[in-house]
Amino acid sequence: MCGIIGILGQGDVAGRLVDGLRRLEYRGYDSAGVCTINNGALDRRRAEGKLNNLAEKLAANPLPGSSGIAHTRWATHGAPTEDNAHPHVVGDVTLVHNGIIENFKPLRDELIAEGRHFASQTDTEVVGHLVAREIERGATPEQAVAAVLPRLHGAFALAIMFREYPDLLIGARLGAPLVVGYGEGENYLGSDALALAPLTQKIAYLDEGDWAVVKRDKVQIFDRDNNPVERPVTHSGVTGAMIDKGNHRHFMQKEIYEQPVVVAQTLQSYLRPLENQVALPDMDFDLGEIRRVTIVACGTSFYAGMVAKYWFEQFARVPVDLDVASEFRYRQPVLEPGGLALFISQSGETADTLAALRHARTEGQKIAVVVNVPTSSMAREADLLLPTHAGPEIGVASTKAFTCQLAVLAALAANLARAKGRLSADEEREIVSHLTEAPAALNQALAYDEDILAIAPLVAPARDVLYLGRGPDYPMALEGALKLKEISYIHAEGYAAGEMKHGPIALIDEHVPVIVLAPSGPLFEKTVSNMQEVQARGGKVILISDADGIAQAGDDVLATIEMPVVHPLIAPLVYAVPVQLLAYHVAVLKGTDVDQPRNLAKSVTVE
Repeated sequence: MCGIIGILGQGDVAGRLVDGLRRLEYRGYDSAGVCTINNGALDRRRAEGKLNNLAEKLAANPLPGSSGIAHTRWATHGAPTEDNAHPHVVGDVTLVHNGIIENFKPLRDELIAEGRHFASQTDTEVVGHLVAREIERGATPEQAVAAVLPRLHGAFALAIMFREYPDLLIGARLGAPLVVGYGEGENYLGSDALALAPLTQKIAYLDEGDWAVVKRDKVQIFDRDNNPVERPVTHSGVTGAMIDKGNHRHFMQKEIYEQPVVVAQTLQSYLRPLENQVALPDMDFDLGEIRRVTIVACGTSFYAGMVAKYWFEQFARVPVDLDVASEFRYRQPVLEPGGLALFISQSGETADTLAALRHARTEGQKIAVVVNVPTSSMAREADLLLPTHAGPEIGVASTKAFTCQLAVLAALAANLARAKGRLSADEEREIVSHLTEAPAALNQALAYDEDILAIAPLVAPARDVLYLGRGPDYPMALEGALKLKEISYIHAEGYAAGEMKHGPIALIDEHVPVIVLAPSGPLFEKTVSNMQEVQARGGKVILISDADGIAQAGDDVLATIEMPVVHPLIAPLVYAVPVQLLAYHVAVLKGTDVDQPRNLAKSVTVE
């Protein structure tokens, strides 16, 4: 959500700033802007909508200057208008901001009472006025920022520039990520390493509460108490090539097709095929002593957690609680000693999930995290870090990160079962064998892409779509519905198949496609019975199953999507592919913005 980049360069930086913003488009945004120090003045260009609108303004009216900041905004306070777009300029100060200043209203009222005037509806402009006021009172930029930061409540990443100090850039973070990049005679700020990839591989992640004084030749970092601190400079390993669509039409399509490779890469970190064992990274606690697991996540990651609940309870016989992160703290959960709190997040920066993690820490829980960014805030605060290896995921609708999460969670379930004495060596060997088969099965699933494309016109005209599944296929039904909603804007709902007769069956008619996920196996017959209840009421069924399932139940359905025959353990990974591809092809057919659907952000860093 929102993207920040700042450059203290050796030549004009506007073009590089816009390039950095393009690398942050995946986070979601609805306006953008750039500001540079141009001949001693703060000069900016802003535009509503996509970055091309900003680029057109810059082409028509170029923006010189070797110091600059830029921003993509996802609207929170104030509509997505040019007036509300960042950077904001207040007197001799300009700034960009990711997050929410929760106490902005009393601060704004205080400033208005002093006679200060606001040009926007945003919470961000309050910070600009507070810093500018300190400067007007004679403070240095460093003194001004140090005075203002303690007054801000909420979550923020800030980049601040000063008209009279063209060689200075100040960044600060609390609850939202910010990194410092180190170059040769240049230095940078960015929301993540991906934004800085073409500029530098040398980065330092600011810790919670840190603020940084960035100059062209040096960087000084302070903690929340204004003490000078050192933060490790690491090699990011992120390259610009990682965000190339290649020969795919959209990033989402590319990322769907990357799943066999990235799932294989992820599993390589957790499987020891020669020993027929599942391995986890080192941890300072005994999994065998865990008596209860609490899983917390949002969105697609929450559905991965739902699948994991089935696995943990089935294999390890450990009770599992599952919570949406935004609700977790507010229901005052009972967290017993000896529990493991497991947090799942693609970015590792999701605000609700991060706040839930810190709450669980105060309640004495051991903390495990499944993240795709091993340098993220959640990763740094974990007792057990379980990284996925999906690589940067640019499409807002999660695809490859989801299947990699499932792969890691399956490995964790097996390891927990072994630690609890619930898994024999033969059973572990079988699990390793099935997980090793997952990448090839994902490849087989992708081979049916043309068949799924042919079915998209049957779904695209619908106003409402239902997805049904049982067991681990129930969360997959929820995930399928979410994907369709996210990128095609069709109302869709996922249900446990047995719940149809408890209300949703009233929605069934010939205009509501019903997509049934039913791999052959122990739950197949019950799911087919629910499917037949739909057909008896005129419902049009699209059945996703394997050849055996389609042979048994494929009569009188509107269409079928065939999947390879797989073990139930890896079925959720494999059946993710058809629901992703169906949503993708429907969205393309409807002409929506597949990679950046309206109103959505990739990383939700505000509550």
